[in-house]
Amino acid sequence: MAAYCLAMAVHGTYPFGGRSRAVNDLGNQFVPFHAHLRDLMHGEAHGDLFFNWASGYGTPFLADFFTYLMNPFSWLVGIFPRHSVEFPVFLVTLLSVGLAAALMTVFLGRLHEGSPWLRALLSVGFGLSAWMVSDGFSDPMWMWGLVALPLLGIAYDWCLRRRRWVTGALLVTVCWAGNFYTAAMATIGMALILLVRVLLDGRPVAERLRVVARAVSMTGAGILLAAPVLTVGLKASKLSQPAPEAVYQGPPAPLDYLAHLIPGGLVGRVPHISVGMLALLLVATYPFVRRAPGRERVAWLALVALMACSLVWKPTILLWHGLAMPNGSPYRASIALTAVLVCVAWLALARRPRLPELLRGGALVLVLVLSVSTTAYMVTGPWILAAGGLVLLGLLLALDRFRGDRRVRRGLTVALAGAVFLSSSYTVLSTTRIRDAIEWWKPKRTFDSQALAAYGQLKAADAWPASRTDPGPHSFASNDPMLLAGQGGGYYSSYLPAVTADALHRLGAGWYIQGRHTRSFDDPVGRAVMGVSTYLEPDAGPDGFVRRSALAPPVVTLRPAGTPLDGTVRDVSLFSRQERVMGARLYEVPRLARGGGGPRPVPGRGWPLGADGADAAGTSFTAVCAPGSEAYWYAPWLRGRVDALGTTLRPAGRYPMTSNPLYRLGTVPADGRVAVRVRSAQRQYIPESPVGCLDRAALDRTVRQLRATGPGRVDSSGHGIGAAFAPGTAGTAVLSVPAVPGWLCAVDGGPARVPRTLGGLIAVELGDGASRLACSYRTPGLRLGLAASGAAAALLLAVTAAHLLRTRTAGSSRTDHPSRRSRSSFRSQRS
Repeated sequence: MAAYCLAMAVHGTYPFGGRSRAVNDLGNQFVPFHAHLRDLMHGEAHGDLFFNWASGYGTPFLADFFTYLMNPFSWLVGIFPRHSVEFPVFLVTLLSVGLAAALMTVFLGRLHEGSPWLRALLSVGFGLSAWMVSDGFSDPMWMWGLVALPLLGIAYDWCLRRRRWVTGALLVTVCWAGNFYTAAMATIGMALILLVRVLLDGRPVAERLRVVARAVSMTGAGILLAAPVLTVGLKASKLSQPAPEAVYQGPPAPLDYLAHLIPGGLVGRVPHISVGMLALLLVATYPFVRRAPGRERVAWLALVALMACSLVWKPTILLWHGLAMPNGSPYRASIALTAVLVCVAWLALARRPRLPELLRGGALVLVLVLSVSTTAYMVTGPWILAAGGLVLLGLLLALDRFRGDRRVRRGLTVALAGAVFLSSSYTVLSTTRIRDAIEWWKPKRTFDSQALAAYGQLKAADAWPASRTDPGPHSFASNDPMLLAGQGGGYYSSYLPAVTADALHRLGAGWYIQGRHTRSFDDPVGRAVMGVSTYLEPDAGPDGFVRRSALAPPVVTLRPAGTPLDGTVRDVSLFSRQERVMGARLYEVPRLARGGGGPRPVPGRGWPLGADGADAAGTSFTAVCAPGSEAYWYAPWLRGRVDALGTTLRPAGRYPMTSNPLYRLGTVPADGRVAVRVRSAQRQYIPESPVGCLDRAALDRTVRQLRATGPGRVDSSGHGIGAAFAPGTAGTAVLSVPAVPGWLCAVDGGPARVPRTLGGLIAVELGDGASRLACSYRTPGLRLGLAASGAAAALLLAVTAAHLLRTRTAGSSRTDHPSRRSRSSFRSQRS
């Protein structure tokens, strides 16, 4: 922990300097998620653990909580002020490293007896492995995987000794509940270590098979006890927006792979497996350590080789990652190999390797360094650390030379600790410097002065559940509504429901990452649909934004009976869909005339566009609308440039990854002519009717009508929403909430039913007349998980009770038979 802090301080990284840690998903997801968790703990959030009213205009939350916030150190966020949320997020990483290193120190002692101080030094290499510095640090929940590896190792060691089955199952539960993704990798890794230990065990085969069976049953019971985490997460994943297809590009070059055994570098997509120079020297020494039986050396080195190969072979990559190729690095399971390397290093050091053995190991490391010296990985940091390995080798040789002098050995151990501390800290510093120079790792703006000002503005205008306050400009992170405590459409998560992504997209909101990151509406009709009364817009002022207010309907509105719901009518364009949801005619959608006599629109696809060069004039279109109306442009997948009415747009659409929102072009001039010039960056199509001219007066009349006919009161609970209407109200109640699976609605206390939808939003027919509507969200998969967890708890209680009963019976039997107790005592003493 101290080595990590020293590196951060030298680099000037938060909390020791002004450089933000909020890079990549740490800033986009996990800082906002922790801010929302802190709000929940203090009763300041709209929602609960089951539902999140802040993001995506209302989205399930339990799967996010189980996946991203179950590292126990994440819960420290509740004792810090909101503007300091980044500090407890830093503590999640720091404390996980410390706990993981401490537990690994314990586990190594179970693997082979020896000095706890030397075990601790090797555990530092595990805690600050290349996986942690390069992959784990930006994902606080993955840091629990570092803790899970030695915890599972201790539990499996109990299986080997046929002890503590119930306690071991509880440890498995702790690992899987903390983060099931990395726990699965840790379970596979430690199960392989157990198999090697069982293989090397001298007991009869039948007894060794019982050890394996004990471990399997213990693991199954522990995982079953954590079942809600799995069932909720798996169900949410099934209902989520599909991720972009990940394609494995093939294994790295062998020398590039081997170079990553040396600490301090960072290049491309290669398994990050380094655990420090001390461990590398000892792993290289292990094949020559004669005190270790040859069978043992072969088994452990074979395990290292097989695991190293499994990390880069596609079928086993899928096995490590739950049969799904991950988006991002395909080598996240390298965390398991780092644990195995540390175990092998300890098996070498515990045998007190002699001078010739250490020299052979040092020579092997030298060959490795020379072999990879021409790779891109070998920059300044790895060369300095490789040279520092000579100091570590010298100290190991001195420990062997003065093995009989206890005082000298203590001094050498202190010196070795200092060398490990400095080399570990420099490893973190070197890798961090390389990473921070890459544009992809540019920090997000999470809690700077502008973000804090935006938070204050939104909190001051908060009117939920009567209406929404929307962060709007997406200037800070991909989860601005949680970061800034608003209620907007911005939401970035692996569990973003497909229903939400589709509903918002079809109503004109933009998205990124194939719909796994949705955005808020930028147009007045979209905001009215969602009941947004306050929103932020980008501005050139000191805050970078300006707060706007708009007349908005309530979050629950009323439509007349017979309103065409989804499935009963086909919308011909985005504009007709928005009109159907609002229940009024709002747009004039003109026919486009293409200048220059180009190709006509293709039915079902739209206007074809060619790829225009940098100096090309582009394609011109003309439309005619009512003077004074507002012209909007909708071409969700267009990439290029659009010029119209004095406005220049640079849409960056790319099907299906990036969808453009509905853009405002400007006010239609007195002659009613809307001239649009499109410069296309590629061969593509745009919709046949991309222009819609909004009648602002009609929109204002519609909003006032919805406010006048709406409910007298709207109530919101943690995972429910309701409305009180005048007695006898008929028609269809529409809730400005995406109708994700799990919603049930009841009218006047009647039976709860799955609602219908209008534009992807919740719609409930009130029948002949009603006065009360109540909707509640039920998390899919939770009941099944609780039932499985209850069964596992009952099993563990039964096993515990049987053990206590057997122990008491055996104790009574020994008390009743003194002669038997004497014989037992004699056998015990003889043993």
